[in-house]
Amino acid sequence: MKKATFTKMTAGTQEDYVPIVEAAMVHSENLPERIIEHLNMLKDDFGGFAVDRYEHCLQTASRAFRDGRDEEYVVCALLHDIGDILAPANHADFAATLLEPYISEKNYWILKHHGIFQGYYFFHFLGLDRHMRDRYKDNEHWKDCVEFCAKYDQNSFDPEYESLPIETFLPMLKNVLSQTKKSIYKAEAS
Repeated sequence: MKKATFTKMTAGTQEDYVPIVEAAMVHSENLPERIIEHLNMLKDDFGGFAVDRYEHCLQTASRAFRDGRDEEYVVCALLHDIGDILAPANHADFAATLLEPYISEKNYWILKHHGIFQGYYFFHFLGLDRHMRDRYKDNEHWKDCVEFCAKYDQNSFDPEYESLPIETFLPMLKNVLSQTKKSIYKAEAS
């Protein structure tokens, strides 16, 4: 396999970047499988809940799917807590950043803020303000995030709920990740 010849980027040529771009394309084709591998790491991690984090994600996605939500929304529901074990202090940011190039601004906003919005259901038990989400009340997606937490997230800790298998969601994940909606490289203001 051809590789770049530079040892520092300042010495790179256009020819050097051909194998790098080719490798990146192959790498991105396997992204759905790598995401599922990471999601599998949530199995048997209960974090004190009645179901493990993997089952919680399946339940959240199953509820959204059964409610007729589109593929992008269902994928966001599936992956909303994927960062729990690698980024416990900012898991919502982790999920939002992972999916940002592939999803709408609305779904990105829901993912990014769902942790604070989910706090409505338990922050007061920890001595925190359960209405912390209200600082975002003027945002156009506030109601959407409230709805996500109320209908799909806060109620997906049920050991008796029959989740759909992960295989149901893999084609959706592949579809959502097959096309970027925005570049991760934002144009700088001059």
